[in-house]
Amino acid sequence: MEFRQLSVPGAWEITPKQFGDPRGVFLEWFKGAPFAEEAGHALALAQANLSVSAAGVLRGIHFADVPPGQAKYVTCARGAVLDVVVDIRVGSPTYGQWDSVLLDDVDRRAIYLSEGLGHAFLSLEDDSTVLYLCSAPYAPGREHGIHPLDPEIGIDWPTTARDGSPLQYELSEKDSVAPTLAEALQSGLLPSANEVAEFVAGLR
Repeated sequence: MEFRQLSVPGAWEITPKQFGDPRGVFLEWFKGAPFAEEAGHALALAQANLSVSAAGVLRGIHFADVPPGQAKYVTCARGAVLDVVVDIRVGSPTYGQWDSVLLDDVDRRAIYLSEGLGHAFLSLEDDSTVLYLCSAPYAPGREHGIHPLDPEIGIDWPTTARDGSPLQYELSEKDSVAPTLAEALQSGLLPSANEVAEFVAGLR
């Protein structure tokens, strides 16, 4: 299992070692000890989610109030998605920046996003199946969103599916009316870098 820190601090790409034979493939997509060594703390598992998305479905940018936030360890068991992390921590040196990892059923990578980061993904194939390990349960009153097509953030979303066909983005009603990053900042929705750093330090 290899960890690569992304350009947004607090996020990692994880590449597992796969073992294949004529029967199929086996891999360990999460291991507690290597994760804790890399992140500096264990992952407290409070909830596990699964989503299935048609090609073109765009989910996010989602985030939760800190504390407690919601860290996510995400992989794609079937199909392919472009998974994106956005730094929404006010006062962070990389505030407003994003990075991405292709999650698919070939390399079977995962991405970890710590508390205080925004998360989104675009499905590149019908029935793309995404699995999430979450550090805190879903709590509607603490959950927020930023529009995934906000030009200020400027995420370079793919325009073609895995099979080369053109993609037409499909957003939920909630995501389609989400505020821009600037609007979320003005309304006081965004976590501060200091608050996030203090919370994550308390996990160690």
